Amino acid sequence: MTVTVRWPDGQVDDCYSPSLVMHDHLSPGVTYRVDEFTQRSGAALREASERVRAKYGFSCSASAASFDRISATASGFSAGDLVEVVDMQPRLPSSSPSQESS
Repeated sequence: MTVTVRWPDGQVDDCYSPSLVMHDHLSPGVTYRVDEFTQRSGAALREASERVRAKYGFSCSASAASFDRISATASGFSAGDLVEVVDMQPRLPSSSPSQESS
């Protein structure tokens, strides 16, 4: 899956994860402090890598590379600066049915 983020300087990046578990840690349209975003992303990507290990017998190097890239970018900002999660693809299906009026 892809998580699109807008860093404090306006730069937009796509971050890759092999697992939808990112949805358990981040939400589209939400803004996080840089330190919180880095922590949440790290936890999600470690969990994603462990899911790959459980299924295939080896960890996911793409997860580690994504976290390295996030960490490197985050290091250029203050902990309290804000990162926006612009989008997450694929999206999860809505947990509640749409309320349509007739």
